[in-house]
Amino acid sequence: MRSKVLLLSLLAAVAARHPEAPTHSKLRNLPPINAAEFTADYWYNEARAAIEKRSKRDPDQNVARNLIMFLGDGMSIPTLAAARALKGQKLDRTGEEEELFFESFPGLGLAKTYCVNQQIADSACTATAYLCGVKNNYGTTGVTAAVSRRNCEASLLETNRVESIAEWALAAGKDVGIVTTTRVTHASPSGVYAKSADRHWENDAEIISDSNDPERCVDIARQLIQMNPGQQLKVILGGGRREFLPNTTFDDEGGQGFRTDGQNLIEQWQQDKSDRDLSHDYVWNRDQLMNHFDSPPEYLLGLFENSHMQYHLEANATTEPTLEEMTEIAIKMLSRNEKGFFLFVEGGRIDHAHHDNYVHIALDETLQFEKAVEKAAGILPEDDTLIVVTADHAHVMAYNGYTARGSPIYGLSDEKDTDGMPYMTISYTNGPGARTQVNGIRDDIRQDGNFGENRWRAHVEFPLEDETHGGDDVAVFARGPHYRLFAGLYEQSQIPHVMAYVGCIGPGPHAPGCNAATTLHVTGLVLLLSVVKLILL
Repeated sequence: MRSKVLLLSLLAAVAARHPEAPTHSKLRNLPPINAAEFTADYWYNEARAAIEKRSKRDPDQNVARNLIMFLGDGMSIPTLAAARALKGQKLDRTGEEEELFFESFPGLGLAKTYCVNQQIADSACTATAYLCGVKNNYGTTGVTAAVSRRNCEASLLETNRVESIAEWALAAGKDVGIVTTTRVTHASPSGVYAKSADRHWENDAEIISDSNDPERCVDIARQLIQMNPGQQLKVILGGGRREFLPNTTFDDEGGQGFRTDGQNLIEQWQQDKSDRDLSHDYVWNRDQLMNHFDSPPEYLLGLFENSHMQYHLEANATTEPTLEEMTEIAIKMLSRNEKGFFLFVEGGRIDHAHHDNYVHIALDETLQFEKAVEKAAGILPEDDTLIVVTADHAHVMAYNGYTARGSPIYGLSDEKDTDGMPYMTISYTNGPGARTQVNGIRDDIRQDGNFGENRWRAHVEFPLEDETHGGDDVAVFARGPHYRLFAGLYEQSQIPHVMAYVGCIGPGPHAPGCNAATTLHVTGLVLLLSVVKLILL
C-alpha cells in the first residue's frame, strides 16, 4: 500500500510540473490551426524550403561524419547570461565579460519552440521537433499532431509515426547513443527512439492508469529495450532504473521498480546482447563505468539512479558519474565506427532546478553541461564533426536590475522595491518560491532560514506548485561543417533536417559534398577489394 501511495504521489508531482494542455477548441474563440500542420509532410517541406534558401549563402564543401546534439533542457537565454556571469565570478572576475565555451561557436541562431496545439511547449513536443523534424502536440513524442495526448489508437497508425535523426543515422550505417542526467525514458531522450501518445508512459503501470492497453501501446522503456531503433543504440547512459524493473524488486541502491508486468528489462537487454554474441555490460555506478573507460564494450547500458540522476552539487562523486565523463566514454565507443555516429547528450536537470526555483542548482547544472560540450569539442575534429548546442524551451527566470558590475549573480540587487524590501538579481515570475505578503508587502527574504543555500528558493511573482516553462525563443549554437545554416530565426523542427543535410543522412536534401564523400568512400572500398584480390591470387 505504501509503495502504491508513493507511486501516486510521484505521478501527481509529475502532472503538476507538466500539466495537461487545454483543448484548443475549449479555450476561447481562437483562430483555427492550419490543418496541414497535423502532417509530417508540412514540416518536412517547411524545412526543405528553408535549407534551400539558406544554403545559397553557404560556401562550405565539407560534410559531417559525426553529429552531436547537446540539449540543455530549459536552458533559456537569461540562464546562459547568468551562468556565464557565475562562471567568471568563480574565477574571481567580475563575470559579465565571461563566455560559456559553446558561445564562441561560429554558428548562432534562434529557434521557435511552440507546439502545434500549445503556445508554450513541454519537453516532449520539442523533442519531436528537434529530433524528428516535425512539430506535434504537447505531451506527445515521436508522433504527428494528428495524435492527441493519450490517444493510443491514433499513435499506432504508421502515417502518424515519425522517424528521428537517430533512425536516419542508423539507416546510413552510423552508430547512435544517448547520454542524459534525467531518466533515459524521460521526454527529451525518448524523442530519439520512442513513439508515444503520452510522455508519461515510461512504464506499463502508467499506461494502465490511463485506461489503455500496454500490449498495444508499448511503454517507453520497453520500446528502448525491445524495439528498434532503441535496441540498436550502442550506448545508453543516464538514470531511471525504476522504469525497467518489476515493482516486486529493488535495485542495487534499494530503489523499487515501477513495472507491473513482471518484466526485468535490464536482464532482457543483457540477454539480447548475449544471444547476438555482442560484447556488452550493464553498470549502475561510476566505478563500474570508469572500469570501461579505456576499453569499453560494443554495447553499454548505464543506469545510475532509480529516477533522475542527482544534481551535481549534491551528487555522490564515488557513485555518480558527471555528464562530462559519460559524454567522453560515449564518444570513445561511437568513434569506432568509420561511418561516424549520432550522439544525443542532455543536461536535463537545468529544467528541474528551475521548476523548483533553485537558481543556484540551475546555473551549476548549466556549467556542468558546458564542460561536457567542451570535452566533446576537444576530442573530435571540427572539419568532420557537427556539434549543435541548443535548448528545448525557456523558463521564466528573470535577470533583474539594477546591480553594480561584478555583484554576485546569486546576490541581492542594489535596489529595493517601493516598500523598501530587498530583492534578488535573479528571480522568477512564478513557482513555489512565492512568499506571504502582509498588507501587500513582501517578506524580507534575508530572514529565510536557508537564505543563500543551494535549495533556497528564489522569490517569485505569483505562487504555483511548480514554475512554468517560458515561450521565449532558444539559442542554437553550431560548430563544424555548414555551421552557417544555423543562423537566423527558424522553426525548431528545422534543426534535425539541417543536421541530416550536413551529415548526408535522412530523407531530405543533402549537402553538395555528400556525393563526393560517397564517391570517395566507394572508391576506397573498391581499391581495398582490389588489393585483397591481388593478395589472394
